[in-house]
Amino acid sequence: MSDILIRKQGRAGRITFNRPTALNALSHAMCLEIETALDQWRNDDEIALIVIDADGDRAFCAGGDIVELYDTGKAGNVVYGQKFWRDEYRMNVKMFEFPKPVASFMQGFTMGGGVGAGCHASHRVVGDTSKISMPEVAIGLVPDVGGSLILSRAPGRLGEYLGTTAGRMGAADAIYAGFADYYIPEALWPNLIDQLCATADHTLIDAAAQQAPGGQLETLRPQIDAHFAGETLGDIVRSLRHDPSEFSQDTQKSLSRNAPLSMACAVEMTHRLRGNADIRQAVALEYRFTHRAIEHADLLEGIRAQVIDKDRSPNWKHSDIATVPRLDVVNMLKPLQDIALNFEKEDA
Repeated sequence: MSDILIRKQGRAGRITFNRPTALNALSHAMCLEIETALDQWRNDDEIALIVIDADGDRAFCAGGDIVELYDTGKAGNVVYGQKFWRDEYRMNVKMFEFPKPVASFMQGFTMGGGVGAGCHASHRVVGDTSKISMPEVAIGLVPDVGGSLILSRAPGRLGEYLGTTAGRMGAADAIYAGFADYYIPEALWPNLIDQLCATADHTLIDAAAQQAPGGQLETLRPQIDAHFAGETLGDIVRSLRHDPSEFSQDTQKSLSRNAPLSMACAVEMTHRLRGNADIRQAVALEYRFTHRAIEHADLLEGIRAQVIDKDRSPNWKHSDIATVPRLDVVNMLKPLQDIALNFEKEDA
């Protein structure tokens, strides 16, 4: 059985993640299959919209399949990861820029690579089980797959907060932060998807949308904005350390788990992109970090601690999250010159 099901249904192009036992983790091959479908459907008059969903109730897509990334990196092969990211980011851009409506239905875990596949759709649907996050800093990476652009556009300082804490968002918070558009109870999704495929009428999504229950980010905004307004990660940490509140203590605990260099770069990236940046600028900046991540950041150690050995005790390059040298951030995010991301499809 294929890991991803791509077909036509009525007037819609259908993409379904089909690895439920692996939480629909996104492999390199799956990225390429999605890109091929987008290229074919872009000018196909039989396709009026795209619907993206996933099999299983635990996850839409819980991120990229990083085990092979670890294995190749440990063997000294940095090229595999660099090609994976170039191909994935190119697909993310094509999804974001697709000229027809794209509806994504994101149940359960939607993290990292899943955000890149689902949260660049034009009509992003979440339900009661949705848990959306950008957890890359926990493995020594930075928010990528275009997620840095969404973070930079989030209200107030939510981008810095979500990008460094790797906080999970339910439906209401995902909508508030700009990662989703509509809350629709998941029991209604199958019939709605059938109607979309039959009619290609994307306004059916608007008609089915309801008020999302719960949510806490809007309530936490004053504290988030106060503490995460600093110029650097160090400024943020020092602000939190001078606040004895429960919010501050919980936030410091979250930050303490993640790679200091990754968090420092995530803050810098959010600042650089805030304003008038577009998707291509965002993934090009992300690629500056990811291109160097295996050799110069904490990625292999983070994957080892979280996924391979699962000891949850990474030995990060920087011991204090408040004192990551500015030069280290600059070096990870400096231009790549003639090897910069160029969005051109490469030969296999």
